[in-house]
Amino acid sequence: MTTSAGPRILVIGAGVSGLVTATALAARGARIVLAERPEASTRASHFAGGMLAPWCEAATASPDIATMGAAAPSWWLQHFKGTRQAGSLVLAPRRDSAELQTFARRASHFRTLDAEGIAALEKDLAGRFSRALFFPDEAHLDPRAALASLTAGLVAGGADHYRGNAEELDRQDFDHVVDCRGFGAAAALPELRGVRGEMLVLRCPDIALSRPVRLLHPRIPLYIVPRGDGVFMIGATMIESANRGAITARSTMELLNAAYTLHPAFGEAEILETGANIRPAFPDNMPRISWEGRTIHVNGMHRHGFLLSPLLAERVAGMIFGEKDNLLESQP
Repeated sequence: MTTSAGPRILVIGAGVSGLVTATALAARGARIVLAERPEASTRASHFAGGMLAPWCEAATASPDIATMGAAAPSWWLQHFKGTRQAGSLVLAPRRDSAELQTFARRASHFRTLDAEGIAALEKDLAGRFSRALFFPDEAHLDPRAALASLTAGLVAGGADHYRGNAEELDRQDFDHVVDCRGFGAAAALPELRGVRGEMLVLRCPDIALSRPVRLLHPRIPLYIVPRGDGVFMIGATMIESANRGAITARSTMELLNAAYTLHPAFGEAEILETGANIRPAFPDNMPRISWEGRTIHVNGMHRHGFLLSPLLAERVAGMIFGEKDNLLESQP
């Protein structure tokens, strides 16, 4: 079916994995049909923090995450103008200073700040913390705005956008099908498990932050990501569960306590939104590309969807267009 106009490819799923993969394929001349369910809130990407933080993530995940995600800030800066490369700040209350030391031993690409250095970066945190780690090369973005921008770019470039059940489409009409449904593909990928994440969105005009702040805690490290105009995303728990129910009271209290610990002004914040969804993960918490027949599965991003999607998308595109790279490929 392939023609000189490029292969016709169905990409199922309009979360970050699907949209970034479709973008990489379209850039090589593929004719894209993007299929998504109309409810954006069903996608894990809808509740993501949007932190492009490979060296921070390496402190609590496989070192391969940093290697695979190192180019992600650059990719997003090129593809979404709302990407901000202001670095990441990692803090711990004095009582949890050992957590900061442990984090530093596992991470890289940072410099240590004292109280004066913290205040120079984030004046509203002046006098509140005595030591921090600053990762200057990391970046962040608003996930919902980024996904909307990628979708608009694909449609403007000629992609067909199908809102509905992809099973209604005849797969024989396509050269390839790229399945990026996340936990929605669990029936086809038996090893896939769900990892529940919960978040809050607060409005607090009395404090300003320029970059994501990670607040370390012996049990649940949490992060606070500025969205602009006094709005902050607070997240995210990691619970071994595939339950998509509403956020729990325990998690709400922990997230609010983290925000209040960072700055008491958050005690007067307005709660704009609460949310929970399921991240897809394999047993090793690493992503996989698997190819069977004309279908390619891209899945298992765990908590690293925005960070790892650019690399995996390039690999999928390379596989389809004959640029062989088998590092993450599993083909029966």
